Amino acid sequence: MASNDSNDSSLADSVFVGLYALIFTLGLVLNLVALYIFFRCSSLNSLTTIYMKNLAIADLLLMVSLPIRIIYYSRGPTLDNKLCEITGLLLLVNMYGSIFLLTCISWDRCMAVCFPMHARVKAMRKQAKYICLGVWVLSCAGTVPTYFTQHENRMQDHCFDNRPTYVTKPGVTSAMILCFALPLLVMVVSSWALLRAIHRSAAAQMELVNSAKIRSMIVANVTIFLGCFLPFHVVLICYQVLNRDMLDFPYRCTLLVASTNAALDPLAYYFATETFQRMVVMDNLRKAWGLHSDSTEGHSRSQIGLGQGVYLQNLMALPSNSPTVGSPYREPNS
Repeated sequence: MASNDSNDSSLADSVFVGLYALIFTLGLVLNLVALYIFFRCSSLNSLTTIYMKNLAIADLLLMVSLPIRIIYYSRGPTLDNKLCEITGLLLLVNMYGSIFLLTCISWDRCMAVCFPMHARVKAMRKQAKYICLGVWVLSCAGTVPTYFTQHENRMQDHCFDNRPTYVTKPGVTSAMILCFALPLLVMVVSSWALLRAIHRSAAAQMELVNSAKIRSMIVANVTIFLGCFLPFHVVLICYQVLNRDMLDFPYRCTLLVASTNAALDPLAYYFATETFQRMVVMDNLRKAWGLHSDSTEGHSRSQIGLGQGVYLQNLMALPSNSPTVGSPYREPNS
């Protein structure tokens, strides 16, 4: 019986090693590439890009915590308990930072499309840098001080296999669930309003934009958000009402699923957009190989897109020669 448990544990550890290694590799490469392009390509300078840059940074910081987990689950040397705690804290801080930033992106998209000319909305959107600063302060201040005030005798041998005593405290659990539920509500409402605005827009009715593709992308973003973060928070709720012994393994599994968001964000928010692919990736590849674009039509189309301030074009995969849904010809930096 003990031998079977040991074999099951070894198999689970091997799966954790493989999946965390895959998440780390994809997340590191994709987010580094995204950051490089964001900072190098001036054509992507927009208010929403500020959130995108911060999201990529948060995802990269989350990636930093994963090698320690890979070493642990590969049955490497015994890790210092403090290192395990700091690694877990780094993951949680940046996971909630990502949740808040994804919510900001969803809200910003909604405001830009539904209220393109509203003065107060435009003024609020211009505070993107300060909103991002607030996200970082909230993510750190709401997690770090409480974490290090826990003076319990934790087991020193099992690192990430220990019961998560910190996150399963009733007060901490309630705060974490609230920090997920409120952003989820904002994201769902913003996405619904955005879908409604796109459906009613003249551009969509005249088939000037691929509204079906935009809808699919919005739904996919919400689905990824739910798929990555909802299971983890459901387990946190279950810790308050069920036998805790049976939840330790599901907790580790759902934490791994939550970590996959850091690798999916670039695919869902950056590389899925046609404008990002056409105007940025190919352009940078040409520059890297010392080639010059001989496509006057493509260059002209890109310039028209920039001149129109195609906000959704960069973020929602609109064709690069399409007008912005719900907004007139103006605001090249919004």
